[in-house]
Amino acid sequence: MANKNILLIEPDYKNKYPPLGLMKIAQYHGPDGQRDVVRFIKGQDRSVLSQAWDRVYVTTLFSFEYPKIAQTIDFALTVVNGQADKVFVGGIAASLMHERFLEERRWAGIRFIKGLLSEPPAIALQLDEFAEELYSDDFTGKPIEDLIPDYSILAQVDYQYAVRDAYFAYTSRGCIRKCHFCGVPKLEGMQRDTDSLTELVRAIDSRYGPKKDLILMDNNVVASARFKEIIAEIRDLGFIPGAKLQREGMRVPVQRRVDFNQGVDARILCKDPMYLRELSTICLKPLRIAFDHLGVKKPYEQAVRYAHEFGLTELSNYMLYNFHDDPSDLFERMRMNVALNEELGVRIWSFPMRYQPTNRPDRGHVAAKWTRYQLRSMQLILQATHGVVSGEPQFFKRAFGDTADEYENILALPHDFIFNRDWYEYRDGRPEFDEFQKAFSRLGAQERGELLTLLSSCDPREFSFLPDQAVSADVSQILRFYVPRPKSELFAIWEKQRTRNRDFVDLGLAEDERVEDAGLDYEENIAVSSLATRPPEHGAAV
Repeated sequence: MANKNILLIEPDYKNKYPPLGLMKIAQYHGPDGQRDVVRFIKGQDRSVLSQAWDRVYVTTLFSFEYPKIAQTIDFALTVVNGQADKVFVGGIAASLMHERFLEERRWAGIRFIKGLLSEPPAIALQLDEFAEELYSDDFTGKPIEDLIPDYSILAQVDYQYAVRDAYFAYTSRGCIRKCHFCGVPKLEGMQRDTDSLTELVRAIDSRYGPKKDLILMDNNVVASARFKEIIAEIRDLGFIPGAKLQREGMRVPVQRRVDFNQGVDARILCKDPMYLRELSTICLKPLRIAFDHLGVKKPYEQAVRYAHEFGLTELSNYMLYNFHDDPSDLFERMRMNVALNEELGVRIWSFPMRYQPTNRPDRGHVAAKWTRYQLRSMQLILQATHGVVSGEPQFFKRAFGDTADEYENILALPHDFIFNRDWYEYRDGRPEFDEFQKAFSRLGAQERGELLTLLSSCDPREFSFLPDQAVSADVSQILRFYVPRPKSELFAIWEKQRTRNRDFVDLGLAEDERVEDAGLDYEENIAVSSLATRPPEHGAAV
């Protein structure tokens, strides 16, 4: 039954990595599989409406992208003229929010796949042999999860993934941990090893040519009983320190790197220097270590010290916030990296990642020890720093303050002030900033709490109505500073600053080494503010 028309769709959200699940499905249906005609699109490409499709696969990523995912599923139904049995939806969101997808009446009949396609195709895809569905008799074929990704489909879309010239692979699936904030236990279960990494790399080389980097998506590789064997295999594949790839026809070789992009576990790394010794024998860049709460402070610090001991000087970490922490907890973790940078001479970049429940269809979660206004403020700061917290002391102090109290004061600033920090603190807006600071200093702890509660209670466009709701007279008076300026005025101010100071900070971190999603486009989609300038001399699922 070759030459069937197969459509693969990825919603048009921004993402760093190509859809590995769809790439494996393309391999199943493509010239080395069922010999079907496969097309890949991103978003709602209406050119596909002029053709009949035998099957449509839709991938999903983060659950908070639910609105775009829903639009894409609706589009898929349009593509097949309402024949829901031709549409298959899988991936992270479809797994973690499985019941929600199933309960949507307009999607009745669509196959929502939960978890990995790790069984024979007919079983994994829930095909009905009695109805003689396409390939419903494939009970013995290799699981789609175990197939080689088809890199050729990436050329069919204009979208440029930040990481694309790489082998995308796993050496293990699942995790030994059961962290409450993580969806891995639901998606992949307990930790287990995968097939040979060497065989996968060699197969990709033979079909699609050698790749520059090795991106390993293991959730907890250091917990594998085969950890040393895995590292040895990576070395044998040529990914050793200083390794370069010389491509045919290219005069200059390109630097290679290995990236365990989900990070490694400090609680294991700290137990034995062997782990960092082994990791130092491959071209690992950066070393990613999760630092999700202060409870792992000692293991994290020991892991960083071991890394320094074995010459791993470029580090990155994920910092979960808006979970059980509070702003001072996050600040202490960020500030600790600054101290380690200064002491050890390493470079640690932090990526604060705002927690959202894995089954929530938006980014609206506010933890008990944060306020909505503080989270918005943090979002603005991260927009200015491109989602990265530099360990460079001057840069850090400028963006986040020098103490936890200073950081919390920054989070309480009017957002116009955060958006144009230089303007208000050092330039023409200084008189207004001084007036605000004087009014803010009069507020006690209870009044500051009232202020944040009011600011978190409504949309910024409604801030002009808040003074009448304040209990404290001082709070009522200071609220006038929070009424947003017209966007035209804000951008005019920003433009003046941009022309005065074009010396932007180079964070020294390549785009392909950053995290998948920091939520920088959520709520306020605002241009990069003057915080990004130097401080003045003053101081497979589907």
